[in-house]
Amino acid sequence: MGLYARVSTHDQRTLPLQIRAMREYAAKRGWTIVAQIEEVGSGASRRELRTTLLAAAQRREVDVVLVWRLDRWGRSVADLASTLQELEHLGVGFVSLTEALDLTTPAGRAMAGLLAVFAEFEREILRERVCAGLVHARLNGKRLGRPPSVVHKANETRKLYWQGISKSEIARTLNIGPNLRPPPPRPNEILT
Repeated sequence: MGLYARVSTHDQRTLPLQIRAMREYAAKRGWTIVAQIEEVGSGASRRELRTTLLAAAQRREVDVVLVWRLDRWGRSVADLASTLQELEHLGVGFVSLTEALDLTTPAGRAMAGLLAVFAEFEREILRERVCAGLVHARLNGKRLGRPPSVVHKANETRKLYWQGISKSEIARTLNIGPNLRPPPPRPNEILT
């Protein structure tokens, strides 16, 4: 089995508490600990050491993952549900000590199904908020997407360039990307 403990940089005092509680639980269940991961970082971080534990599960080195709390494992409900689903497909159990969630039991697997439903709900709400924000921005005249490139404003770019205006000034004036290479004039093009 593998232990996973995580603390934020502001809350490092609970790491020994998490490890001690999980080791005691594993001993009561008669589980052998083959991996112990201790990660320090904010909730928004990538949790690279967690990825190491997932890789160990994929190699069948770990058959159960034990965490102190669910929020120590997942960054969001969606992240939690997807990683729990991955562990389930691998045949790896998951136990959250504080919430008494044991996915090695039928009741625990039912709870994981509910988590998946809430994760989907969270994704849908987020998608609706993003779409509403985009509509609001468009209604307020905000242009979305990448700035126009020099190709879209080739004539204006050439005129300003041949007038001796710097490339950065042309980019600011025409509101185009800063990596400006003015296209050469077309044959028989008269610049005014």
